[in-house]
Amino acid sequence: MRNVLITGASRGIGAATARLFAENGDRVFLNYHRSHQAVQALCAELTAQGCSVFPLQADVSDPQAVQAMFRTLSDHGTDIDVLVNNAGIAQTKLFTDLTDDDWHTMIDTNLSSVFYCCRAALPAMIRRHSGRIINVTSIWGQIGGSCEVHYSAAKAGIIGLTKALAKEEALSGITVNAVAPGVIQTDMLSPYSPEELQVLQSEIPVGTLGTPSDVARAVFFLASPHSSFITGQILSVNGGSV
Repeated sequence: MRNVLITGASRGIGAATARLFAENGDRVFLNYHRSHQAVQALCAELTAQGCSVFPLQADVSDPQAVQAMFRTLSDHGTDIDVLVNNAGIAQTKLFTDLTDDDWHTMIDTNLSSVFYCCRAALPAMIRRHSGRIINVTSIWGQIGGSCEVHYSAAKAGIIGLTKALAKEEALSGITVNAVAPGVIQTDMLSPYSPEELQVLQSEIPVGTLGTPSDVARAVFFLASPHSSFITGQILSVNGGSV
């Protein structure tokens, strides 16, 4: 049984990923910041199925909170085998309207959190000479998104971090990869009107929006033994958009 930590696991891609790992026999730690009720409901659902799941509250944009979260795991004799850095926020705003707070909040939540969690998880992985890290980036980190400059920059930073860290940790038996979702049916689409969503869908070659489960299956593959010779890669889950 592997120990799997998923950040931002209360809903959307994080919750779908937690379900997939838990239902396949892994011990899953569901990190969340404020969504206490959502995580408790997910834990109750999975526990009723006989799964081994545990909630872990921490603001992963805060380095001290991340250290405390991993200290809690260590105090219970738990090292993480698979780290899924999924926590993130989105904001649609003209570049000229972005404030310093907008920028720092986006970078801290979407990019710095990945750095903090990787830094905390790696010592035990290096000691055991094994581990899987999967970071969730975005199609906008690959091609850029109008009115989402700060979001695109943060997600592009994850891609650079993933590629560099993979090279650094390869000889330690650790793989580091990323999944880049396209347009996925999550809460992040809530600002879009039905007409705007229809336009987005029409631009996707397969003709449909993606689901959280589509992304979860990609993450699960990169955490599996079948991906042992894959590292430093960005797996696009976007219906052929890029």
